Amino acid sequence: MSTSWKQRPEGGGWFALWLIRNIGRYGGRRIARLLLYPITLYFLIRRGPERAASRTWLGRALGRPATLWDAAKHVYTFAATILDRVFLLGDGRIDVARRFDVTVRGLDDLHAHLDQGRGMLLYGSHLGSFEVLRVLARQRPEYTIRVVLDKAHNAALTQLLDALNPEVAATVIDGGQDGPGLMLAIQNAIAEGALVALLIDRAHPGGQTELAPFFGHDAPFPTAPWLIAAALKAPVTLGFGLYRGGNRYDLIFENFSDDIVIPRAQRAQAIPALIHRYAARLEAVARSAPYNWFNFYDFWAAEEPRAHADSAPPTAPKDRASQDRAA
Repeated sequence: MSTSWKQRPEGGGWFALWLIRNIGRYGGRRIARLLLYPITLYFLIRRGPERAASRTWLGRALGRPATLWDAAKHVYTFAATILDRVFLLGDGRIDVARRFDVTVRGLDDLHAHLDQGRGMLLYGSHLGSFEVLRVLARQRPEYTIRVVLDKAHNAALTQLLDALNPEVAATVIDGGQDGPGLMLAIQNAIAEGALVALLIDRAHPGGQTELAPFFGHDAPFPTAPWLIAAALKAPVTLGFGLYRGGNRYDLIFENFSDDIVIPRAQRAQAIPALIHRYAARLEAVARSAPYNWFNFYDFWAAEEPRAHADSAPPTAPKDRASQDRAA
């Protein structure tokens, strides 16, 4: 099912993640990367559903049947970005600029909004590494970046990475809280001029979605992020942190909208149009980096009849859309 990713067990255990983190911190990135090969082999052998989903995705993205080698490269790329979180979320002792070669594009529009003191929404996806956006925080430390993250999902990984940098952990907005509480936290952060980052490609269980063409098939995308943007009338920028191998990343920002203002009477048409436009951009970027796609489940599977986008804004406590977890 389209939301089966929520029920899949977390990869590895607490001890395994702790071991990798400490080898990375004290042994260095080069030594830690040697562990990626047995980790990749383990997941190819033990995680059949993820392996099958990988080959399904790559078959569509590459335009040919995906081989086991393709799936191995896919899993290896994912493992490499997970390891790099140790360094990207480091406590300041790690020289990110020296360790990584990050090419940044599209900063002008982002800076123009933030330099005016305007809060804004940064919409990302499970394509590449979202943590690489921390490079922006290091370049412009005066910016406040708040990441919406469901702390209960992948709890062991979250706990260990939080221990790396408590200051970063303190800025996280818990996406697992109830809808009204989450909406209020995002609203307050925007009002304070923060850049609020969310991952918006996955449909959550029970959440409202809209179908949009994606790699030749309709896929469900959540409506909640766009209802939030419309309710807050906030600027929206898309962010992609693509891993290019070795120590190289491309950090791409694309201005999506200076603000999203949708009268309620037009919401039923406007929200699907925004989602279709977003899905087209996500597909275009994913085609350039297919092994960076980290949704290891059937992304296109329909769970239930899709709800429409003419619901009330996610500010009302009883509103169904507000019950969606936005990240």
